[in-house]
Amino acid sequence: MKYCSNCGNLVIEKIPDGDNRHRWVCERCDIVHYQNPKIVVGSVAEQDGKILLCRRAIEPRYGYWTVPAGFMELDETMEQGATREIFEEACAEVQIGHLYASVDVVEAGQVHLFFTAVLLSDFSAGDESLDAALFSEQEIPWTEIAFRSGKFALEKFFEDAGENNGVHMHQVVWNRR
Repeated sequence: MKYCSNCGNLVIEKIPDGDNRHRWVCERCDIVHYQNPKIVVGSVAEQDGKILLCRRAIEPRYGYWTVPAGFMELDETMEQGATREIFEEACAEVQIGHLYASVDVVEAGQVHLFFTAVLLSDFSAGDESLDAALFSEQEIPWTEIAFRSGKFALEKFFEDAGENNGVHMHQVVWNRR
């Protein structure tokens, strides 16, 4: 960060009074600019025992398969974000189930949250996808999964066998996988 979004003055990095870590602070208007993790939401959508995956048409990991997921937008719930992402990536409508996986990607400043879902409609590749397809557990191209958080979500989904066994938590060491 270089400039204050409030007044346009240059910001400096310092520990504000009453805080315990470095933040970007504007010395003109005293605004503290907090930088917090971004939330990624997705869903593992099932139909007849198969899971919907999308082949990425964008970087990072162009051409790899992924669980439909993406960054939350302001003014939406986690469930709304997961529903929107699967519609954008696979042109599909789903019924969101329960939250079942949480992955901390600390080095990227992200938290990935995954829901179960039931596929309610036909699907096709959206603007960010080269392809969308249904896979049984045995058919999933495990070595071609784009991100480790998505692989973790898929593994926990199959371990739970559709049951609500709480939220599985994991931390990914950053290497873009």
